[in-house]
Amino acid sequence: MTIVKGGTNICGLAIGVLSLESWFPKPPGHIKNPSSLPFTLDYEILEGLTIPKLLEHPSSAMVAPICEAAQRLERRGVRAITGSCGFLALFQSEIAQAVSVPVFASSLIQAPMLHVMTGRPVGVITASVAALTQRHLDGAGAGDTPLVIEGMQDSPEFAAVILRNERTDMDLECVETELLESGRRLIARAPEVGAILLECTDLPPYAHRLQAELQRPVFDIISLAGMVHSAILRRPFTGFIH
Repeated sequence: MTIVKGGTNICGLAIGVLSLESWFPKPPGHIKNPSSLPFTLDYEILEGLTIPKLLEHPSSAMVAPICEAAQRLERRGVRAITGSCGFLALFQSEIAQAVSVPVFASSLIQAPMLHVMTGRPVGVITASVAALTQRHLDGAGAGDTPLVIEGMQDSPEFAAVILRNERTDMDLECVETELLESGRRLIARAPEVGAILLECTDLPPYAHRLQAELQRPVFDIISLAGMVHSAILRRPFTGFIH
């Protein structure tokens, strides 16, 4: 007989997501759409913390509620914790210290790895160039990584819906087009870029189009979540020897 320890209300949760409050569409490929990934997710909504607030007015007052939300996710049994906005990189260290499971608050923590993998600068597409500071990069461990940064802040549909919260309906095809335009601008001024990293979690739904357009590998929070999941819940290999 095998005795399994109890005390968990819902079992089988793989990764927890610290989720900013937002109401625009989340197509497949978005971390706040649980159908995006082939494993279980759990969510903690950071009520009152919106994208404009995090990008324009980050403060130390945000740390405690974010860390408490991470601790609630850990108590519910998640094996790792991520975030629904790359700008949570600002609090990567505080969140990681508040829990005992791995934390990858932002896709930006992949930047040093991508530089080492390619030996070339990393192209970063962010929601807002002005909002992405050295503190964010340092928080993600990417402060010394050669980066070429392009922003979506001047993309009309993306900026109106995601950056300014002017409405909740969104033209997904228009956002995809705006992302491709941003990618082309980045490569036009920095053709030496070896890989593309999407800081913004709202962009992975269109990553396949961007990869085909730019002919470079594209990394984001979804690809990182898959890598982390494969490490925290290893599966036996199948196959044969002879």
